[in-house]
Amino acid sequence: MKNQFAIVDAYRAGLLTVSSLKSNILAGIVVGIVALPLAMAFAIASGAKPEQGLYTSIVAGLIVGIFGGTRVQISGPTGAFVVILSGITAQYGIEGLQIATLIAGAFLLLMSLLRMGVIVRYIPYPVLIGFTSGIGVLIFVGQWKDFFGLPEHIPLSAPFHIKLGLLLNSFSKLDVPTTSLSLLCLAIIVLAPRVRYFKKIPSSLAALLVAVFITLFFNMPNIATIGSVFGNIPQHLPSPEFPHISSLQTVQNLLIPGLTIALLCAIESLLSASVSDSITGTKHNSTMELFGQGLANLIAPLFGGFGSTGAIARTMTNIKNGGSNPIAAVTHSIVLLLIVYILAPYAAHIPFAVLAAILIIVAFNMSDIPGFIYVTCKAPWYDVIVLFVTFGITIFFDLIMAVLVGVCIAALLIFIRFVHISKNDFKTNIRHFWKNKQTQLHIAINENNIICTIECPLIFGISSHIEHQITTLNVAAKMLILSMEHVPFIDVSGIEALRTIITYYRRQGIPVYVCASNARVSKKMARTGLLELIEMQTIYPSISAI
Repeated sequence: MKNQFAIVDAYRAGLLTVSSLKSNILAGIVVGIVALPLAMAFAIASGAKPEQGLYTSIVAGLIVGIFGGTRVQISGPTGAFVVILSGITAQYGIEGLQIATLIAGAFLLLMSLLRMGVIVRYIPYPVLIGFTSGIGVLIFVGQWKDFFGLPEHIPLSAPFHIKLGLLLNSFSKLDVPTTSLSLLCLAIIVLAPRVRYFKKIPSSLAALLVAVFITLFFNMPNIATIGSVFGNIPQHLPSPEFPHISSLQTVQNLLIPGLTIALLCAIESLLSASVSDSITGTKHNSTMELFGQGLANLIAPLFGGFGSTGAIARTMTNIKNGGSNPIAAVTHSIVLLLIVYILAPYAAHIPFAVLAAILIIVAFNMSDIPGFIYVTCKAPWYDVIVLFVTFGITIFFDLIMAVLVGVCIAALLIFIRFVHISKNDFKTNIRHFWKNKQTQLHIAINENNIICTIECPLIFGISSHIEHQITTLNVAAKMLILSMEHVPFIDVSGIEALRTIITYYRRQGIPVYVCASNARVSKKMARTGLLELIEMQTIYPSISAI
């Protein structure tokens, strides 16, 4: 794929047409409304002012929409960033956070230059699930104070177990009106999409409007609002200004936090892009995606913003509402900009309770409980170990450390699996494992039938490469045949890669057949429900038997 900006890619694909203008503008308006409370909530949770979340969404949404590598990506503050950003703010202040964001932008541009966009392919599936689930738990617990109106002061930099202890000890002092309002907002967010007359209204917006109305109508001064804590939100976008750098030592101290933001931004943005690909049937450009994210993180701090990344929830909202090109992302930024200039005075009446309720729903969705249960109950034992180690380190120690340790343990356990294969198979499969990637997958086209022969373990890193090769074939095929005679074993990352391949071709009406897999691999495919997706729900003994 050529390296070209998302707006150029959309133009060359014939998507920037008058007929598509209406659907993308409408999608952008919906996403802008959805982003409004999220941007403010994530800013507050990160230790910044609510308006800074809006500034970040405006700048990042516009820049990544135009200069990124995904046609439908919506960027801005996200839940995954809250844990890291709040720690940086607690230690270095808001200017330190902005300097770290600038550093992150530079790192992302360097990663783009070095074509490191494939980084997410080498992260095992259990690591991703454990990582996102751990972040979900951190966000969930972090919202208890505002959700229940607890009086206890919780330091942003405090370790998780300290925060949890302080919160649990202060539950006897919860504020009943605040808790009642929070529960009402939570109910609205959950139930509104199920009510016929409210399906087209973003549930978070409905909860926000109800919360503001109740707070004003019943005159509830004890309920904390944006105005009571931060004052009024300015009705303008700030003039560009470079953050003040007190000394070179400050920059040196912020190099590691900046790199952490960059790595997390790369992971989440490319994950969001991959998820959008699976829905739209397109392929993002990872190099340009990192470029767009790097540019956004370089420019957002100049306008009072902070770290941003691709937002999976807002990107999915964009797609579901008809967004197909960067016009939707641009419209989303314009909507937020208009809100700042026109409706900013009313934002002072927004209670913290509704923002906490919104973030609790975000935490629940991020936790991916079905995925966590799936890996725990269906995946091989070594993947379960990786899942829980990553999950635990994410919660109690450090996010990036969790990913690094998870990947290392996954690699170690894969090596142990090699050792447990019989001596002859071990030598054979070590040779296959270290071969050039191009020889691990042989693709033949026979009478419009695609025959893919896989000759290596289907494990993390390798499986994603094979998935990419098979799903990017531009062939009008009658059927796809996956021959797995030389696949000695498979992990859950390999299972998910096969699931993506099978789903991709089935969506195009192309049947998928699997043959020649050994008993070990066949058993795991059956256990994880993969057999239900292939033709006849049967693994054939050979290609000739199909």
